[in-house]
Formats: sequence, C-alpha cells, structure tokens
Amino acid sequence: MTVPNPDPLAALAELIAVVERLRDPEGGCPWDLEQTHTSLIPYLLEEAHEVADAIRHGDDRHLQEELGDLLLQVLLHARIASEAGRFDLGAVAQGIATKLVRRHPHVFDPEAPARSWEQIKAEERAASRAAAGATDPPSTSPLSDQLARQVRGQAALAGAMTISRRAATAGFEWDNLDGVWAKVQEELEELQQAVASGDRAHAQTELGDVLFTLVNVARWCGLEPEEGLAGTNHRFLDRFSRVEAALGGDLGGRSLGDLEGHWQAAKAQIRREQQGG
Repeated sequence: MTVPNPDPLAALAELIAVVERLRDPEGGCPWDLEQTHTSLIPYLLEEAHEVADAIRHGDDRHLQEELGDLLLQVLLHARIASEAGRFDLGAVAQGIATKLVRRHPHVFDPEAPARSWEQIKAEERAASRAAAGATDPPSTSPLSDQLARQVRGQAALAGAMTISRRAATAGFEWDNLDGVWAKVQEELEELQQAVASGDRAHAQTELGDVLFTLVNVARWCGLEPEEGLAGTNHRFLDRFSRVEAALGGDLGGRSLGDLEGHWQAAKAQIRREQQGG
C-alpha cells in the first residue's frame, strides 16, 4: 500500500515547531541552545556537500535525508536570528520569493521590458547602495567586484573555476594549452622550492597557485575539478576499504610494498566487477 506524502506546509510547520522546542531556554536541548551562526558554519557546509554527494550517486533516499539536514540548518539560523530580533524565517522566505519574481520579469510579468540577469542584479546593487546611503564612487574594477561577490559563497575549488572562466572571457587567457601546462610546471617547481625552504606560509601560497593552475587545465579541457576530485575521493575510499578488509582491519606494521600489493589487487577486483567478470 502506498503511503501518501505528507502535506508540505503541515510538515514544515511541524519541523519549525521542533526547532523552536530544541531552542527553548526552558527544557530545550543544551547542544542546540549553545549554537550560534558561527558555530554552525561547519555543519552547514558539511550538509551542503552531503546533498551534492547524494545527487552525484543518484541516491533518492539519501538525497531526501540530506535535504532535510540542510533544511534544518536553514531553520536553525533563522531561529537564532529571530531570537535576537534581527529577522525570522518569514522574512527569509519572503525575501527569496521577492527576489525570484524580480529576477524573472519575463515569467511573472510578460509585459515587462527584456533585461538580462546581470542587468537586474546591477540595478539591485545600485538600489541597495542608495538605501544604505553609500556615497563612494562606483568601483573601477566591476568584473573583479562581481567575481568577489560571486565566489564568496562558493567552495574554493568551485570559486577558482568561476574566476578562471570569467577572467578568460575578459581576455586574461593563454594562447594555447601548452602555455597552461608550462604554468603548471612552473608552479610545481615553486611549490617544491617553498616546501624545501621550510617556510610553511610560502608553501601554502604556492600550493594554492598549483591548484588554481590545475583548475585552468580543467577549464581548457572541459573538465569539472570538483566532480573529478569527488570521484577520486570515492574511488580511494572504495579501494581503501577493500585493503582494510583483506588485512582484517589491521594496517599497522605493514610494509609499503605489502600495502601497494593489496591496493593493486583492490583496483583489479573493482575493474573485474565493473566489467561484469
């Protein structure tokens, strides 16, 4: 027998009530009560990445669960702000609804003049500046300002791809892929030198340069670095779990050659399974 889906608004109202109870100073959950916007940042990012992982693996059950965890983060942040009298969930929902209508005039007002997404956002920024009483002159670097705003909410790897793509369209680009590979080699050598020098801060900077240049390689080749790295993480864990199983969960005291042998055996086993053999 098929169980009917719950009414979305009723289910959301129940979840809101649960969050309010958790944050109730009189008998709420101690852990939830001590959370702040800042302390919740790691959980917010973790849940967003877990949603993405569920989507990549096509796991609807997992996706449903992770979307719920992400929704909980939104409700917690809204509740914390509401307790401080700054804004509440209603303002959050109304704000995004208003923004969506404003940014899609062709959908909600067929008579509205045609305007690009970027033009509408530029008008919003101008209105925001006027409302805040800003008097400083417009930036002389509009593209860099746009990119700074765009990538601030992105993971570093995704932000690097965004910057790389937009900079390339503005003419900040190599002549060919050979130039990109030469830059990769240059940055790798600088990273090696920085690591050898023992200067951790310098090495950290050079590591970032290497990663950013590899993102440019990905762009030139039509690849997605985030997807590539996520796939590598998944494959590594799959192989690693098989090595652990083969060694009874005890990797201690094993030689590198022994571990490499089990690693290659795990790779071969996965390849046979993928080929149906």
